Amino acid sequence: MIDENRVWAGALSRDGVAADVALAEVRELRAGDRPTHGGRLFAYVYDPAVPGLDDLAAAAHRESAHVNGLDPTAFPSLLAMENALVGAAGRVLGGGPGTTAPDVVGSVTSGGTESLILAVKAARDAHPELAAPRIVVPASAHAAFAKAAHYLRVALDVVPVSLDTLRPDPAAMAAAIRPETVLVACSAPSYAHGVVDPVAEIAAAAAEAGVRCHVDACFGGWTLPYLRRLGAPVPAFDFAVPGVTSISVDLHKYAYAPKGVSVLLHRDAALRAPQYFAYADWPGYTMINPVIASTRSGGPIAAAYATLRHLGDAGYLALAERTREAVAGLAAAVRGVDGLRLMAEPESTVVCFTATEGGPDLFVLVDELTARGWHTQPQLSYAGLPASVHLTVTAAVAPRVAEFGPDLADAVAAARTAGPVRLPAELSAVVGALTPDALTPELVVGLAAGLGLGAEPGPDGDSGVGPLPERMALVNTLLDAAPPALRERLLVEFVGLLQRPSW
Repeated sequence: MIDENRVWAGALSRDGVAADVALAEVRELRAGDRPTHGGRLFAYVYDPAVPGLDDLAAAAHRESAHVNGLDPTAFPSLLAMENALVGAAGRVLGGGPGTTAPDVVGSVTSGGTESLILAVKAARDAHPELAAPRIVVPASAHAAFAKAAHYLRVALDVVPVSLDTLRPDPAAMAAAIRPETVLVACSAPSYAHGVVDPVAEIAAAAAEAGVRCHVDACFGGWTLPYLRRLGAPVPAFDFAVPGVTSISVDLHKYAYAPKGVSVLLHRDAALRAPQYFAYADWPGYTMINPVIASTRSGGPIAAAYATLRHLGDAGYLALAERTREAVAGLAAAVRGVDGLRLMAEPESTVVCFTATEGGPDLFVLVDELTARGWHTQPQLSYAGLPASVHLTVTAAVAPRVAEFGPDLADAVAAARTAGPVRLPAELSAVVGALTPDALTPELVVGLAAGLGLGAEPGPDGDSGVGPLPERMALVNTLLDAAPPALRERLLVEFVGLLQRPSW
C-alpha cells in the first residue's frame, strides 16, 4: 500500500509531522556531520570552548530571527546592533575617533565572500568610465576574489607568490597595476598558509597609482590585533597603514559568533557609497540595499552582538592567548615528526605543513588522521607549491594539543606503511588527456565510480554519486594530478551529482 503521507516531495509531507519528530530527523541527519565542537576539526568551524556561549547566541538569534534587515526604519534594533558591530570591528582594526582613520564606516554582511564581492563592486562602480575594469590580487588571495571578478565581469590579474615566503613581491604587485585597475588586494593573513602579506608596501603602491587597496582580514583580522598585544610580531595591516581603503573581517571566525556574519569596513563614507544599490523605477517600494541581500534575518546579527557583548575585549585577549599556545604546540608536534615540515613558521592561527622528500603521502596521512578522529583540510599542489595540510586552530584546540602529537606520529607511520596512492592506469590516462570541455555526463559517472564514489539511481533513472567513501586519498590524488581548470570542472560535476532532490 502507498503511504499517502509520502507522495509529497522531500521535506514536504501531506499533513505535517509533530515538532519532536521533525527535530529528531534533524538530529539524526546531523549525526553524520563532522564534529563542530571539541577541538578536533581544523576547518570550517570556530569553537572558543566557552561554556554557555552557544546557548546565549541561540537565544539572541531566536529573539531577532524574524526581524528583517530590509528596512532599518521598521526595525531600529537591527540598525543599532549593526552599527555597534561595525564600531567594534572598526576599533579593533585601527579606525575610529582618535586614530588616523576617524571616519571609518561599514556594513554587516553574510560572510567573507559577500564582503569581498562588495569591496570589488564598490571599487568597480566608483569608475563607471572604465569599460573593462581590473583587480590585482596575489595568487594566495582567497578564491572569493575570483568569484567576485566572475560575477561582476571584472578582469583578475594574479601575481605569483614566492615559493619561499608564500607572499607576493610588492614590486610585482605594483607592476601589475594598469590604468584600468580599480582595486589592489592583499591578505592578513592568507587562508592557505596563514602568512601576512606585505600590506604597507602594497598599499603604498596602490595609493601612488590612485587605486583602492583592500585588505582581506576575513580570516585573521579579529585575532591579529590581539596577538600583537600579546607580543607577537604582527606587521602593520589595518587602517593605521596609509593607503588601506577597506578591510573585511568575519565575526563568525575568531570573534566566535555563529555563522554567518562578516563586516566590510571603508575608510570613509565616500568610499562606501558605490557599494549601495538603489532602485525606484517601478511601482513598488524603493529598494535600497547596502549589501547583496534585500531581506536579511536579524538572527545572525543579534547572535553576533550578544557574543561580542558577552566575551568583551578581555575575553578575546584570553582566547587569543589560548589559541597562540595551541598553535605553538601543534607546530612543535609537526617539527617533531620525521618526514614533515612546516610550510611557514606560524604567525597567526594557522599551522600548515607538507611532506619532505621521501615523506608520507599527504593524502593518505589525512585519511589516517581522520581515522584517529582528527579532521584536517588537504590542500592541492599549485604553481610549484606542494600539496599541504591546513590546520585552522581555535581556542578549543588547546586542551587537545597533547593528544595530537602522538596521533600525528602514529598516522605518519601508518601512511608510510600503506605507501603512496597510485591512480589506476585508466584514470591516469583520462586525466592526462582530458580537457574540461570534453567531460560528458557518462564520463563523469565513470570517473566517480573509478574513484570509489559509488553510484545510485538519480531522479530520472540515471546514475548519480552514492555515499562518499571514508577515505578520500584516491579522490584527492586524482584532483592533484589535474590542472586547476580540470579540477574545477570535475568538482562542479561531482558536487552536481551529489546535489539532487530527494523525492
